[in-house]
Amino acid sequence: MQAGRCIMIRFFTLGIVLAGLVGCSQPQQKVSGLKMPESVIQAQDGRIFVSEINEFGKDGDGQISVIDKSGKLSIFATGMDDPKGMAIIGDNLYVADKNRILKVNADGNWQVFVAAEAFPSIPQFHNDLERDLQGNYLYVSDSGDLEKGGAIYRISLDGQVETVIDHTRDARILAPNGLLMDDSGDVLLFVDFSSGVLYSYNMKTDVLTDLAEGLGGADGLVHHPNNLMFVSDWKNGKVYSVLHDEVKLVKDGFQAAADIALTTDGKYILVPDMKAGELHWVPVN
Repeated sequence: MQAGRCIMIRFFTLGIVLAGLVGCSQPQQKVSGLKMPESVIQAQDGRIFVSEINEFGKDGDGQISVIDKSGKLSIFATGMDDPKGMAIIGDNLYVADKNRILKVNADGNWQVFVAAEAFPSIPQFHNDLERDLQGNYLYVSDSGDLEKGGAIYRISLDGQVETVIDHTRDARILAPNGLLMDDSGDVLLFVDFSSGVLYSYNMKTDVLTDLAEGLGGADGLVHHPNNLMFVSDWKNGKVYSVLHDEVKLVKDGFQAAADIALTTDGKYILVPDMKAGELHWVPVN
């Protein structure tokens, strides 16, 4: 192979096209042919998991796909309803699926971890999942009817659920979506899909603070070691950076930028474009 030259290779796997750049310093820039990809997460071993809703509202046709370190894509788990946010604790992948939480084992088999009836009130629209720093709890957002009525819940690893905050306790809680635990473990950051506001909620002091506004249909939320936070705007197909209260456009042109993640090396933002059926690698500059 000629030094410094990029060669495009296309892998055809399960009817899905992975366009990869071989011989370059960067990975493939796009995976196409996904079935309404909603969320993405990279494990420490390099594998990338993608939740695919397929037909929204149709039970049983949702799935999780996985891209291995060589770029090969395969189906990891099937038979879900509308899988969205994911979190990894140990060898298990947890998935927010409609109004329940699933636990997926290392072999792809899954079981219901928390049923809808276990929540203080039946969730309307489970969205994102976030784990605490120690891996003792999961946090899940319920986006309500996507305009109002939302809540955030905490789940212990034995499946016990409690309300962290909801619209009855603070009227600003409309449709919470992307979640992010800060380094202290006491503060939960989240974006609201309805208002486009980034919030910080101190769970010890019960103080909710507006951090930034103008984030459109705010969906995914991640934090980079360079102190920037990145937020995806599902409604307007954009990804923003946030530093303090300053919001800057990173990339636009997506049809529906869903729940984003960072690669484990911090070099790329992984952006599922739900309506386009694609997963994009966006460089962190």
